[in-house]
Amino acid sequence: MIKAVIFDLDGTLLNRDESVKHFVNEQYDRLNDYVGHIPNAEYVARFIELDMRGYVWKDKVYQKLVNEFNIEGITSEELLQDYIINFKNHCVPFENLMDMLEDLKRSNLLLGMITNGYGKFQTDNIKALGIEEFFDCILVSEWEGIKKPDPEIFYRATDKLNIAPNECIFVGDHPENDVYAAESLGMKTIWKKDSQWNKVNADYTVDNLAEVPLIISELNKQYD
Repeated sequence: MIKAVIFDLDGTLLNRDESVKHFVNEQYDRLNDYVGHIPNAEYVARFIELDMRGYVWKDKVYQKLVNEFNIEGITSEELLQDYIINFKNHCVPFENLMDMLEDLKRSNLLLGMITNGYGKFQTDNIKALGIEEFFDCILVSEWEGIKKPDPEIFYRATDKLNIAPNECIFVGDHPENDVYAAESLGMKTIWKKDSQWNKVNADYTVDNLAEVPLIISELNKQYD
């Protein structure tokens, strides 16, 4: 029986691609005195390219932007601090996020989250989405000292929730870090579809978060 649902954050609950676009466009406008000599579309596109969907930390991104575009009057470190302080103001949730979480809690399911990234930065984004109160445990890789797909971070989550891995379903967008890592521990898996990958061999695939409670309800009917 499924007793708990554990989620990834970026690309699963947080629409990171849209959040980044919102933030970079706003940063460009706000810091136009320093970056206005660069066409807006070019600045945004290059940031997104260098960011590699969050897998490159922004210190390196801003260092390259400053050098490539000859940005003067503001340092890469100051741009990084601007990102750290202001990104949370541009967090875009995926459709039906709140309704899904409310449905799951009404079903008396435990909820966990495992996210790779920097502790305060990720928790600021979770708070910005207004979802922190739904979760019984939240693990951020920086604070845990390990990151997905290391099995240990998944075991820490199940230990905190006091459940076995086979009583849990994991929802994530990344094939290796989320789906295959969770499957290897005996968890059921839901792939939050992402256009970057054509096919991922998860137990279930969803386009919309509203599908998650329905899948779990059908699964648990087998145990009634």
